[in-house]
Amino acid sequence: MAMHRSIRQRAERLLVLLTTLLAACVIAGCASPGDTANVASAQSAQTRPAAIAVLPSWREGPAREAIIKFVDDVTREGSPSYVPPAERIAVFDNDGTLWSEQPLYFQFVFLLDEVKAAAPKHPEWRNNPAYQALAAHDQAALAGQQKELIKLVAIANSGMTVDEYDRAIRAWLATAKHPKFQRPYTELVYQPQLELLAYLRTNGFKTFIVSGGTIEFMRVFAERVYGIPPEQVIGSSQRVKFETRDGKPVLVREPKLDFVDDGPGKPVGIYRNIGRRPLLAFGNSDGDLEMLQYTAAQAGPHLALIVHHDDAAREFAYDRQSKVGKLDRAWDEARAKGWIVVSMKDDWNVIYPPGTGQ
Repeated sequence: MAMHRSIRQRAERLLVLLTTLLAACVIAGCASPGDTANVASAQSAQTRPAAIAVLPSWREGPAREAIIKFVDDVTREGSPSYVPPAERIAVFDNDGTLWSEQPLYFQFVFLLDEVKAAAPKHPEWRNNPAYQALAAHDQAALAGQQKELIKLVAIANSGMTVDEYDRAIRAWLATAKHPKFQRPYTELVYQPQLELLAYLRTNGFKTFIVSGGTIEFMRVFAERVYGIPPEQVIGSSQRVKFETRDGKPVLVREPKLDFVDDGPGKPVGIYRNIGRRPLLAFGNSDGDLEMLQYTAAQAGPHLALIVHHDDAAREFAYDRQSKVGKLDRAWDEARAKGWIVVSMKDDWNVIYPPGTGQ
């Protein structure tokens, strides 16, 4: 019972955060539909042979040198730090680590759009104060309607089969564009990270996503964009149940979170789904702290890295005070323990793949 209560409490905290951020997003006008996405540049980036150049979008400096040295040490036979291929596990957060996350986590924008899309099927929402505030972009009113807004989000994103929900995510990703860059969200992946993923895999690493986003959302694009197959995506998950509809067996989404893969949930997700402690962990926020601690606690070789968003010109600049991707406690621990802090401004030649208008 205590475990179930803990899961419920963490889920409630996540949903409260989600609602607060959604409200801010509505006022800011975070999402607008557009033309069909073309992610060929991102795909070609992650499939480019690593032999052409080692991390070409990374600038010469301590961060790049530390990565290359670490990979060489653990993969060179005869090295005192050599690690067999089966044990070479690398885990990456998604939001803010592999792709952008400002002004709001991209999945939250999708959840909000699903509420809008579901509204015609729910005429009773016209009298719902939360929906009225949402439609009117009334931030003050939304602040007092968090519980009701959570209910609308839960209703709009449940009740359908997992296949139907998968199609909804794909349709949204094909049309939605980022409000600042006016590019499809799947083009706002980090070119240096695409190169790092490919470099690690070339050297026998198995790469995983370990993120607070849901597995249903990330699995849709992870293999196409990052080269990470769906079975190597670890995330928060919605409860599903087996049903027979129209004589066919289906899985149906219920309006309840089953697991929250954020903060202390990340090491739990790694243990449950991988069964090995990672050699390398890469995050960007306090939500990744426990995953980094878990990786760095082992006696053998390991590497813990954090992306610092300090490039307002090419992306965004934020850290300790941000409501999205807050980097505070993890930054302090990185400095104290010698983890690698990667500066977007100083360590990356480019942010996004070529052709995305950065």
